[in-house]
Amino acid sequence: MAVVRLLPTQEARDLLDLTRDFADKELATRVEEHERDETYPEGLFAKLGEAGLLGLPYPEEMGGGGQPYEVYLQVLEELAARWAAVAVAVSVHGLSCFPLATYGTAEQRDRWLPDMLAGKVIGGYSLSEPQAGSDAGALNCRAERVETGYRISGTKAWITHGGRADFYALFARTGEGSRGVSCFLAPGRAEGLTFGRPEQKMGLHAIPTTSAHWDGAVIDSDRLIGEEGQGLQIAFSALDSGRLGIAACATGLAQAALDVAVRYANERTQFGRKIIDHQGLGFLLADMAAAVDSARATYLDAARRRDAGLPYGRNASVAKLVCTDAAMKVTTDAVQVLGGYGYTRDFPAERYMREAKITQIFEGTNQIQRLVISRHLSR
Repeated sequence: MAVVRLLPTQEARDLLDLTRDFADKELATRVEEHERDETYPEGLFAKLGEAGLLGLPYPEEMGGGGQPYEVYLQVLEELAARWAAVAVAVSVHGLSCFPLATYGTAEQRDRWLPDMLAGKVIGGYSLSEPQAGSDAGALNCRAERVETGYRISGTKAWITHGGRADFYALFARTGEGSRGVSCFLAPGRAEGLTFGRPEQKMGLHAIPTTSAHWDGAVIDSDRLIGEEGQGLQIAFSALDSGRLGIAACATGLAQAALDVAVRYANERTQFGRKIIDHQGLGFLLADMAAAVDSARATYLDAARRRDAGLPYGRNASVAKLVCTDAAMKVTTDAVQVLGGYGYTRDFPAERYMREAKITQIFEGTNQIQRLVISRHLSR
């Protein structure tokens, strides 16, 4: 069912109507085929760019949509309610634009940002490594200064859109310690850059997740974003926004699962009544609806703090934790509502459940979110 949203402007309401129309026509009609066959949706991200949905939270003077974060996140939620893998990739694209938009020089922004925000090129975020997932300070991938720029050597992991993206926000070591990591706007194609085979994932099958192997590839010196040693500051700043993106995607996924469960419960009869009219099941559905509404309110609160220029790091972690835990519970309960049918691929509930699990893991596991929240409290 369509969520009735409280939006700040008529422009925002029109944008959500456009998003729903696009998602119904371009995402909902293709998701089952591509997720089942594990095939990439060729041309879809170009259409998302043409619709203006890939640069929404960035200023119009940079080529973005100039939308508040609370509106952008609700767009992500609508996309995720139709196709979670695509919505996550849209969120990651926005995350990969953040370092350049926030820390890049005017010359760098003028050169690269318009095409990025217009969706003419698609980005990936390359922070994690095989031995350094949650511990970003333990990166080993190195960027060595050479005459023409930086020589990159090492392996990165868990890259959404890996091998498909046109550029990567790449974090590599230029020195020692926590102040020895730098950020680069790395090209998606370079001599000495190769990608591993796509990971065989539980869900989000249509968008590849790969490792990247940098075997002495040289990138130009003007691709350094910010100062040398500023990389972790940039990465963590970007992740606050990225966590809100995942929170919104998780909420959309939970909403889709709730909708499937309610629809089924209104159609299925047992003992002469619709199963939704049996108190045991009706209360389960009520708890699912409360979880979805609470998740949405949590991410919107964090987004509004961000839009108001208030500190929101703790709130972003709370939103990521609450929304993704809610998505896991709601999608699991949706399978239960459908009973045996929920365990089959005839209904999307089992896919929603598989997709929800990763939301508790990426952009910082929910254990890391608890650590972030507790550290804020200790201050």
